[in-house]
Amino acid sequence: MRRRYALWTVLFLLTAYLIAPSGIVKAADDKPLIFDEANLLSPEERDELNAMANEYGAERETDFMILTVNSVPNDDYETWTENFYDEYAPGYDRRHGNTAILTILMSTSDGTRRVHLEGYYKAEKYLDSGRLLKIQNKITPDLSSGNYKEAFEKYIKTAHRYMGFEPDVNPDNIIFNLWFQLGTAAAIGAIAVGIMAYRSGGRVTVNSRTYEDASTSGIMNQQDRYIRTTVTKRKIERNTSSGSGGGGGGGVTGGGHSHSSSSGKF
Repeated sequence: MRRRYALWTVLFLLTAYLIAPSGIVKAADDKPLIFDEANLLSPEERDELNAMANEYGAERETDFMILTVNSVPNDDYETWTENFYDEYAPGYDRRHGNTAILTILMSTSDGTRRVHLEGYYKAEKYLDSGRLLKIQNKITPDLSSGNYKEAFEKYIKTAHRYMGFEPDVNPDNIIFNLWFQLGTAAAIGAIAVGIMAYRSGGRVTVNSRTYEDASTSGIMNQQDRYIRTTVTKRKIERNTSSGSGGGGGGGVTGGGHSHSSSSGKF
């Protein structure tokens, strides 16, 4: 079975190279990162995406790859993607190196289309299964609408941005949003100016004790009366929902390369 999958992967790579003008775009200084066997993109779109993947990947020292295929044996797109990594051996600065892969499967036996993501080495650490699921959820609406170029651009840009955050940090936290940061800074500045303006107008020295005669003032009477105690119970609901009908996880390829992953339908 493993040899069969390896043969399919080799045939896919051979077919991709044979249709290089329409399937793989290779600029003078760029490595091929877009393998569009399903022909979801025009040559111009592939060219733009390949250049973008090389540019953004250089900043994160990671290959951002996109694979599209019409069908795979037994609909096993995860094993097929793992075998692609083993056979093609991508990586930013070495074979089998830092790589993020987006696989699009256009046809399955149950009539659905699938989206699958994997991260290797540095990408496995900075694009763990949770972050890959976030990326999947962001690009699924465009994939469902047939806006493949927009979905692939969003994948590259989001993966690049997420890799700029340390692991175990939520990159979508509002505190990392630029507009939130600018708004917070403006609010703090306004409060500081308001305090300074208030203090510059002079301080009021008259208070409730200014005209009070302490010798004749005091508490006349005090009374505490217990009435009743009321206890209210409320059930706390658990959130058991999942995004995009898919899930995250990880695995190890036949060649022994560990990876993060996330999959779903579109």
